[in-house]
Amino acid sequence: MDFAYDARTEDLRGRLLAFMDEHVYPAEAVAHEQHARLASPWDTPPVVEELKAEAKRQGLWNLFLPDPEYGAGLTNLQYAPLAEITGRSPHLAPTALNCAAPDTGNMELLAQFGDEAQRKQWLEPLLAGEIRSAFAMTEPEVASSDATNIETRIRRASDGTDTYVVDGRKWYISGAMNPDCRIFIVMGKTDPDGADPRRQQSMILVPRDTPGVEVRRAMRVYGYEDHSHGGHAEVIFDGVRVPAANLIGEEGGGFAIAQARLGPGRIHHCMRLIGMAERAVELMCRRAVSRTAFGRALAQQGVVQNWIADARVTIEQLRLLVLKTAWLMDTVGNRGAHTEIQAIKIATPRAVVDIIDKAVQTHGAGGVSQDFPLAELWAAARTLRLADGPDEVHQRSLARRELKRYV
Repeated sequence: MDFAYDARTEDLRGRLLAFMDEHVYPAEAVAHEQHARLASPWDTPPVVEELKAEAKRQGLWNLFLPDPEYGAGLTNLQYAPLAEITGRSPHLAPTALNCAAPDTGNMELLAQFGDEAQRKQWLEPLLAGEIRSAFAMTEPEVASSDATNIETRIRRASDGTDTYVVDGRKWYISGAMNPDCRIFIVMGKTDPDGADPRRQQSMILVPRDTPGVEVRRAMRVYGYEDHSHGGHAEVIFDGVRVPAANLIGEEGGGFAIAQARLGPGRIHHCMRLIGMAERAVELMCRRAVSRTAFGRALAQQGVVQNWIADARVTIEQLRLLVLKTAWLMDTVGNRGAHTEIQAIKIATPRAVVDIIDKAVQTHGAGGVSQDFPLAELWAAARTLRLADGPDEVHQRSLARRELKRYV
């Protein structure tokens, strides 16, 4: 593995760093001010649309999508350092570049598994940043980390029409509160009694305005409603009828599609988490050299020096593991990189939560306030110990793979 970034990555890194300095960081305060004046808390602040237009103009758009027909055509290894940079402002930068979850995973899914009509109707406006989307898998009544538990039903209509009927209750459906969210990709069971539990599920496209779809409420995350990402909603599907042509792939293919979608999503999260950690260390260092306690700058206190040193060591370790994983995904595929994908999903959120926590501690009461981004960064990082599978599920799977060599 070559540790140096190639010429294209270096070019994009330079342009993206300049975009962050000139446009994104100054827009953070503006977005907060504009949000307070919006008619609905779920509307998008005007400055976000300005950022999107500027990112498009500069060619910093859809960088996440490796398919050159639809995106920038970057490999995972090329995209990794760019996602890290956007992670430094996770509530603005990914959206500005049209590289924000859950749209990224949904666009990858449609590009890979959608048919021509589905790509025309939904992928193209998503790629243009004209609409948003949501991925409806998680349910409140079951342990959704095991997708075979999903209880939502997708059944053929009994009246002879070429339609499916969707019934179920989902929650923590990211982006669903955003008024620009026009389409749900819903995972449910088309064959609940099938012999193979991994062939029971299917995925289907459900437009938000379909009768029977109810976005019931916003779910909070550590007290935050996460307006910048369109919230996380509880959604009810009650007798929702959609054309059979809305099925993605084949009946019974939902589990495999979900796994294909979640692999890149997990590495994207980890890339951005490293950027969040870098932002936290920067804030911690600035605070340490400017704040005095007990007659000395915090930077002269041994415990603070230890926090900073440990954070730097941890970030460098995590970055190397994430880059190795990206390289493996490019060279041997997601299946061949399964162990490493699970390793970064276990290690990165857990370590970054600790780094941000130390930055909060360095800021005292200010660290938990709205005057610094640390509290929101901590909540976002802590949530990623659950999103895309909790730590314990990945640990269980990874340990089993290790033990196979000795049994």
